[in-house]
Amino acid sequence: MTGDAEPISAQARRALEQELTDLQDERRMVAGTLRDASVGDQADQADELRRADQLGRLDRRIEDITERLREAAVAGPAPTDVVGVGSTVTVRFSAGATETLQIGEVAEALDQTLVTADSPLGRALLGRRPGDTVHYDTPDGPATAVVVSIGG
Repeated sequence: MTGDAEPISAQARRALEQELTDLQDERRMVAGTLRDASVGDQADQADELRRADQLGRLDRRIEDITERLREAAVAGPAPTDVVGVGSTVTVRFSAGATETLQIGEVAEALDQTLVTADSPLGRALLGRRPGDTVHYDTPDGPATAVVVSIGG
């Protein structure tokens, strides 16, 4: 990751946009429950403070997602000539299995096709072209893979 605006895949953009919508809905709901924290007993005041903290966390995440989407718009589409953040890349592993992966910034717990750009395989793939062989470390030792295609 260079610090420059990085592109994201269409799938990652949709996921971020959905998360943003969900967070904005949740924020509206939480904000609607806030009252004056000086009214009521200590339990009421503590509850209000908890909701205010929750609102702050939601606001920070909304801001982070909004900024990431803005940066991705500035960066443009993911590259199709070399592997970069946001690329979809098909690789063939040394055992012969072929997989299509997304190169992303942050791992999604349920997305088995996402490889983060700072993982050993992700770092090895960045900047590579179809036909290139990459070498990377795994918990079981060194491994290799060949870039089959980029962009689908």
